[in-house]
Amino acid sequence: MNNNDIVQKLWNLCDVLRDDGINYSDYVTELVMLLFIKMVHENTEAGVLKKHPLPEGCRWTDLNSKSGITLLDDYKRILLGLSSGKDAEGNQIHDDPLISAIYDSAQTRLREPRHLEQMIRTLDKIDWFSAQKDGLGDLYEGLIEKNATETKSGAGQYFTPRALINSMVRCIKPQVGEVIQDPAAGTAGFLVSADQYMRDQTDDYFDLSAKQAKFQRTKAFVGVELVPRTRRLALMNCLLHGMEGDAEGVVHLGNALGEVGANLAKADIILANPPFGTSKGGEASITRDDLTYKTSNKQLAFLQHIYRNLKPGGRAAVVLPDNVLFEAGVGTDVRRDLMDKCNLHTILRLPTGIFYAQGVKTNVLFFTKGSAKDKHQKENCTENVWVYDLRTNMPSFGKRTPFTEQHLKPFEEVYGESPNGDSDRKEGEYSFNVEDIEVDKTMVKENQGIEDKLAKSRWRCFSRDWINETKGDSLDISWLKDKDSIDAADLPEPDVLAREAKEELQAALSELDELLVALEEVK
Repeated sequence: MNNNDIVQKLWNLCDVLRDDGINYSDYVTELVMLLFIKMVHENTEAGVLKKHPLPEGCRWTDLNSKSGITLLDDYKRILLGLSSGKDAEGNQIHDDPLISAIYDSAQTRLREPRHLEQMIRTLDKIDWFSAQKDGLGDLYEGLIEKNATETKSGAGQYFTPRALINSMVRCIKPQVGEVIQDPAAGTAGFLVSADQYMRDQTDDYFDLSAKQAKFQRTKAFVGVELVPRTRRLALMNCLLHGMEGDAEGVVHLGNALGEVGANLAKADIILANPPFGTSKGGEASITRDDLTYKTSNKQLAFLQHIYRNLKPGGRAAVVLPDNVLFEAGVGTDVRRDLMDKCNLHTILRLPTGIFYAQGVKTNVLFFTKGSAKDKHQKENCTENVWVYDLRTNMPSFGKRTPFTEQHLKPFEEVYGESPNGDSDRKEGEYSFNVEDIEVDKTMVKENQGIEDKLAKSRWRCFSRDWINETKGDSLDISWLKDKDSIDAADLPEPDVLAREAKEELQAALSELDELLVALEEVK
């Protein structure tokens, strides 16, 4: 039995939860509260965890031998004890802040003891020996991914495709001893992937000294997550991967666009996929007063936080929607500031359909603090921006056509070995039948006389001067045309078009808000 089989078996338990009146959006939270207790038991039995992190009386063996109303009552008691650290009589049973954070305000919505018993029996029948070989943390992540793809809940808002996460990490190449942050951590996918990358380079950290290994477990990774339930998933995910973090765990609860973000220490690496939308369209509000450019656009605020919070020479890879590349006003100011303070060396234009919010057009921006020659440089750090177009004339990705790491291999090859994007690079990459695609002729003329063949490449270089003079510092740079772009029969679905129009209107309204603020200040 492989991990995919086990994930499907776990997902089938959602039928049991539905029979007990539990909604799609609560499936994973309900399931993982029980699953985590089981996984801790398996990891302890296998010797992965040297010490059982859960107190006596709150372990798997305190559940799986019971049935009926006694079982359900004991499970409720266990959740309360793990959350508060005290038993029903008020006696202290544990003082682990991480366990308290994981089970903060935890309570089951199960009403039928037989449903809880059925879930426990199913978990006990799973071949956990097979699961151990792939890692229980990976199994857990597979369940989160399943939830994101199968449900219409908010899961897709914080789930980034695993193939993309791993590719970004391979490009950035985190090293032992570096501090790695994610200010919009979600379920901690970026941090877990970075940890796994370094484990692969160091024989699961056995090559490190005791001091280095402790740093990796407790100080190397820091995330911030606004939503308590999502943070719970993140803390479980990290602990199952052997990542402990500080007293608050790897992922802290809070708003990176507020006081928590302002107090974060500088990082060597930042990997992130900030939430989409404006500050009025979600839970995160922008309360920072230290950001140079005031904006209601959360992505522009996150981008400012990220490049400001890098150490000199620090590097970042950030997923951002198209509006960040072309929005005028404050958007232009932020892009100019980014290119001044950092070497924005690479933009990867991602295909549509890889995120579960359909129609969202996104990119990955790769940049390093300072210039290629001087990490302390603060002006004119960007000389050239390399753009890889993985969007034009690509398949419509989704459940039937999954987006895999194979689709990112051509990009990784031209990106080069240097995590700072300063490997020797040459224009010209013709994967996915790009030579059959038409080209915007103006781009052939304007980009310093580039030859027609190179104009059909997915991989091109644009100078900082050209971006300023020709694009007015917009980074929405494209030169390939979709074959069917003018065929009305192949237009996106109406809901996708409506969502794109909404995003453009929100960007325009954001600019008007900023104009009104400016006019009020003039008065």
